[in-house]
Amino acid sequence: MAIIPARNEQTVIARAVCRLPPDTVIVVDDYSEDGTAEAARAAGAGVVLALPLPRNAIGKANACATGARLLTSRWILFTDADTWFEAGFLSAAVALAEAGGISLLSIYLEPQYETLAERILLPYARALFFCGANPKTNPAAMFNGQCLLVRREAYLFLGGHGAAAAQLVEDVKLAMLAQRHRSKISIASAAGLGHARMYRGYSGIRNGIERHAFRFTVVSPWLGISIFFAALAMTLWLPALLWLAKDRQWIAAALFALLPAALLRSWYAPLAIYGMLPILLRGLISILAVKPILWKGRTVRAVS
Repeated sequence: MAIIPARNEQTVIARAVCRLPPDTVIVVDDYSEDGTAEAARAAGAGVVLALPLPRNAIGKANACATGARLLTSRWILFTDADTWFEAGFLSAAVALAEAGGISLLSIYLEPQYETLAERILLPYARALFFCGANPKTNPAAMFNGQCLLVRREAYLFLGGHGAAAAQLVEDVKLAMLAQRHRSKISIASAAGLGHARMYRGYSGIRNGIERHAFRFTVVSPWLGISIFFAALAMTLWLPALLWLAKDRQWIAAALFALLPAALLRSWYAPLAIYGMLPILLRGLISILAVKPILWKGRTVRAVS
């Protein structure tokens, strides 16, 4: 069974529902202010209203916990409304988890970009994230709740999403709880069987990265610091290029000019290097100031 927590997702919820097997989807409406519930119901999903939001709880975790209480299936897939899947995804994911004895499996979906800001910034943001975290040595740091398959018995033993209800990064908290109780967790790639549009436009990228920056306060501040300094180091690209050109090292300058595009497989890469810096700085300031952030129309505050 699949649970989709949704708040104000009227434009995308039908696609998410229709791309999963029939009669397997429950959409938990997190008090949407648009027609999310109606669109999900018309697409064939069962729809329930999330339980009242407890004090200090985050809406997504509360909605996931609400849906999980209704299910008795061996496996539960938690997936966001901005995801969609190809035929065979669910059976392949369950087969992988069963074969590996995995209790919690975080699945990275193939990113889809629509706006110019998404095409410029998100491949670079993704590269920075993977340069700072290693899924083999620290899988909890890379846990992504956008698409999360859980063995129900282990999930309930850990306390489910209720145990991470106050966390901005509930996915990381769940992974850390699993590690503490020696439940096996793992990271996988959907390899073309699953897709996601994670952030919508520039404002979505800015707010999303600000929220996800808090994962490093939960796991390891050094991971966040390494990512930020990697981004700073990349800004030396243009001064170095200008220095090579000024010194008339034309061949070296030409090769160096192509380096960011070659690394990121995108000619937008030079723009991303400098466009991402203020977004990362905003996230850093939010962490240091422990300031509330706006997410899904609600003001939320990080807790340790």
